[in-house]
Amino acid sequence: MTENEVSAFLKRYPKVTTIELLISDLNGVLRGKRIERNLLEKVVTQGFYLPGSVMSLDATGTTVESAGLGVDVGDRDQRCRLIPETLAIVPWIEDGSRAQALCTMVDDNDEPFFSDPRQILCNALERFNKLNYQVGFAAELEFYLVDMDRDAQGGLRPPASSTTGRRMGSCQVYSIDDLNEYDAFIQDVLQAARAQNIPADTVIAEYAPGQFEVNLHHSDNIVRSVDHAILLKRVIRHVARKHGMEATFMAKPYIEESGNGLHMHLSLMQDGKNVLAADNPVDNPIMRNMVAGLLSMADSTQAFMAPNINSYRRLAPGAFAPTAKNWGYDNRTVALRIPSGSKAATRIEHRMAGADANPYLVATAVIAGVTEGIQHRMEPSAPVTGNAYDQEHPHVADNLRDALRNMKKDVRVADWFGESFVKVYQACKWHDLHLFEQQITQLEYDLLLGYA
Repeated sequence: MTENEVSAFLKRYPKVTTIELLISDLNGVLRGKRIERNLLEKVVTQGFYLPGSVMSLDATGTTVESAGLGVDVGDRDQRCRLIPETLAIVPWIEDGSRAQALCTMVDDNDEPFFSDPRQILCNALERFNKLNYQVGFAAELEFYLVDMDRDAQGGLRPPASSTTGRRMGSCQVYSIDDLNEYDAFIQDVLQAARAQNIPADTVIAEYAPGQFEVNLHHSDNIVRSVDHAILLKRVIRHVARKHGMEATFMAKPYIEESGNGLHMHLSLMQDGKNVLAADNPVDNPIMRNMVAGLLSMADSTQAFMAPNINSYRRLAPGAFAPTAKNWGYDNRTVALRIPSGSKAATRIEHRMAGADANPYLVATAVIAGVTEGIQHRMEPSAPVTGNAYDQEHPHVADNLRDALRNMKKDVRVADWFGESFVKVYQACKWHDLHLFEQQITQLEYDLLLGYA
């Protein structure tokens, strides 16, 4: 980010008094600092500092000391730098006094910090770019709106519409009426996204009461697209709060309803043309290479796609969440879907990640799989027709423990993500797993207290 960019922004928004400096941690949670207006130009030229341990936090936001970024190294600070073209107004602060900027972390030599998820994606793209292709990319995010007040049993429930007072109680996928009832919220989300230069344009009602999906524009800048996905989640949460609701990207907030996914759409461009375009895309050699590479790394990257205990509750047969390593044309029961449509728009829809995953790490895993498949000319299994859930296909891990073990078995993960980062990630996720297992649930008391 340049001083001229900052000067022009402050001139355009004279009411801004504070700026939030945001950086994604390992879990995709935005953390950072808030500074006063008069410090912004200094921060642009010199950077600012955060503890490197912010990249080794558990689900509670506590440093995982076994990751090695905490007291073992004196809980050292690392310099952070502002990312160009991310300085934007915070539109839900209605007096115009707040702005924000996305940041990235560097080491003592001003090189990418090894545990910054955004830098890991940038490194992966440097390798991919040697293939002389460009990735076309778009993301879809699913989320639930929930009432701030819980039901009589303390559970989640859909919010009551501010328009009609009605509380959604059934699945009305693609319902226009449901969109109309939450139109004020949806319009505020899209308006806030525009104010922050986030190219979101489509919102649909999804497969459960209170569940929605928002789409980001297709782009040939995958890093910027993932920046937009991270920032859009923040927009949705804050706008929901403004409307007296909560928004959650939790993978499976209701056990009886569909989960929240993060779907990534990929095309492959060369000399301005989509090389995946074909009359029969499942026979396209490059398409087949890409699919095979992605499936070959599905086991070892599953812990990035499903990073939490709850993530695996989403992976249920028949719930439009992939449970196996398969692919097919226009088939929503598979992991990798080739959507129908015009030949020029031929692409892969990667459906494996939950909305709780860190988009930078998911995108890195996707780039790694695509590159491996193309470089080694891999061939996939036959495309699936019909309901994949009723067929026999190799399954991905259905729990975090096995997913983490599979990650360690594949040397390609350390090669793409960095051995040091994988060690940090493993330490943090095993810590989360143990944290969960140290809890005694109400169901255990109900079933065992008087009988065991």
